Amino acid sequence: MAELLLGNVEEDVTDEEIGEFLVRYGFPRYSSMRRIPGSGSRPAALVVFDDVSPDSLRTLQSRIHNLYWKNRTITALLIPERSED
Repeated sequence: MAELLLGNVEEDVTDEEIGEFLVRYGFPRYSSMRRIPGSGSRPAALVVFDDVSPDSLRTLQSRIHNLYWKNRTITALLIPERSED
């Protein structure tokens, strides 16, 4: 499992539009997504890929990090794997 945090995503962009955007840049379909409201102007989306390794996602991340999309510059950060205690 790997997680990608997409920052600065406009709140009115749908999950489907985010999924289409990611697929257009070579990402597999996501497994789940959670929206994270921003403190005003920088909402985000946490995108989970169940069947993707963090290394594979790291390779794809550079394709969209700092890309201008939907009137905003998107940031893409790989979330480190968390141990399940």
